[in-house]
Amino acid sequence: MKNQIIRIIPVLFIKNGKIVRSQNFEKFQILGDVINQAKRLNHWDADELIYIDISRDNNYDYNRDDLKIKSMYSITEIINEISKVCQMPLTFGGGIRSVENAVNLIRNGADKIIINELFFSSKEVIKKIIKKLGSQAVTISLDYKNINKKNIVFKSFGKVNTGLNLYDAVKICEHLGVGEILIQNITYDGSGDGFDIPTISHVVNSVNIPVIACSGAGNVNHFFSVAKIKNISGVAAGNIFNFKENAYQLIKNELRKKNIYVR
Repeated sequence: MKNQIIRIIPVLFIKNGKIVRSQNFEKFQILGDVINQAKRLNHWDADELIYIDISRDNNYDYNRDDLKIKSMYSITEIINEISKVCQMPLTFGGGIRSVENAVNLIRNGADKIIINELFFSSKEVIKKIIKKLGSQAVTISLDYKNINKKNIVFKSFGKVNTGLNLYDAVKICEHLGVGEILIQNITYDGSGDGFDIPTISHVVNSVNIPVIACSGAGNVNHFFSVAKIKNISGVAAGNIFNFKENAYQLIKNELRKKNIYVR
């Protein structure tokens, strides 16, 4: 097996200022606060950390304000506080609609940004963001479902069928000049039944930019199945790192035993 280095990346979803467990992009369970989760993963020496804001409105109040957790009222305040306790590379996505949005997140502590909705509304703005921040700082996230044996990209929190084939979408991303692509299977989200290996393999072989695969992780063998894909850049997951104590270290140790080169 090629000695490629695989990134193992925790993904945390923020909904109205709180970390939530996501299932199929529509069922959410509140898990905790954003700062403590960042501290926990930082303690585990995670390779990097992805936060995705899936709030449907601009209400980010914790509804509490005590000595341990203070209320925060904007996403920039949240990202700023996360960056203070996060020593690993930090990627942040959600609600980015302009160059100013993207720059503001970087100024407040993010190392990279994730773009989703903007991919469908204004590719010209994406080009301007890349010109401003550099391609290495820009990731596009593509959410998809298998419809009639075709992988179709969805937008608007996985609710709207764009009619765009996933494999065409990743080619567009590459042509735009983004630094990497994050793909998420909406149906697999929160299942714990494993990743969509055939689709991930196809995407990785279709482009010459890094691909991060997310959705479906339930045990270390699921990570191994993705890590075996030649040229895969990263394996991302959310729920397994939220519910299983020391999961991050255990998964990395097991992958090393299987001769997978992880950071």
